[in-house]
Amino acid sequence: MQRIVVLNPKGGSGKTTIAINLASYLASRGHTPVLMDFDPQGSSLRWVRKRQPAQAPIHVIAAFEKDTRTTRAFQLRVPDVATHVIVDTPAALDPHHLPEMTRDADKIIVPVLPSDIDIHACSRCIRDLLLVAKIRRDEDRLGVIANRIRRNTLTYQALIRFLHTLGIPIVATIRDSQNYVRAAELGIGVHEMKSYVAQDDVAQWVPLVEWLARPAGAAPAPPGASSQDAGQAVGDGEPVGSGDGSVAVRAASRTLVNA
Repeated sequence: MQRIVVLNPKGGSGKTTIAINLASYLASRGHTPVLMDFDPQGSSLRWVRKRQPAQAPIHVIAAFEKDTRTTRAFQLRVPDVATHVIVDTPAALDPHHLPEMTRDADKIIVPVLPSDIDIHACSRCIRDLLLVAKIRRDEDRLGVIANRIRRNTLTYQALIRFLHTLGIPIVATIRDSQNYVRAAELGIGVHEMKSYVAQDDVAQWVPLVEWLARPAGAAPAPPGASSQDAGQAVGDGEPVGSGDGSVAVRAASRTLVNA
C-alpha cells in the first residue's frame, strides 16, 4: 500500500484538487484508493459523497472529525483492500505536526501557485519538511507541483525559477483549467471526463504518475527536470505525445500499484 501526502500549510494552493483527482485516477484504473480528509472544510468528503454508484468506488475517512466513542486509531483505520492512501492535509498546519503527518509517507506532494505570497509560503513549507520533518532530498519522497499555471506569464517564469532553486523535483505542472472545477462539481476527476474534453489536462499527469511509481530511495531526477519537458509541452494545452494523453498515463500507471 502506498501512502501519498498532499501538503502545503498555505490555504488555496490546490491540495484538495490534487488529492481528489489522484484518487479519481487510481480508482478509474482499477486500484482501491482511500482518501483521508484532515481538512476541517471536508471538501474531499463532500466530493466522494457526490459520486454515483456506477462510478469507481473511493473510500473516504473523515479524519477531521473527532469521535469520542472510538479511539483515534480505530477512526483512522484503513480497509485491508486499500492499494493507496491519499492524505488531504489541512491549511495552517503547524510545523511541529509535520513529522506526524508525514510519518510512513511514501510520497509527499507540495502544490504551489504562481504568486509571491504562495512562493514565500512554499519556501517555508519545504524548509520545515527538510528541517523539522527530517525529509531527505535523496530519498525522492518529496515533489512539488506547479499548480494553476498559465505559461508565458511573468508569474509562471518566476515560479519555475524559484522551484529550481529548491533542489526539489517539479513532478508536474498543471494548467489553470475549468475542467477541474466542472469535474469537482460532478464528483469525478479529469481522468473520468470524456477524453476529447480533458485530454490536455490528463496529459499533464503523466510525469506525476511516473514519479509516484518510482520507489522511495530510487535515484531522483535532476531538480526541476522530472516534469519539465512534459510540463512545457502541455502548459499551453498541448498534449504529450500524439492523440489522447491518457495513453501515456496508462503506460506509466502499470507500475504504480506496485510502488
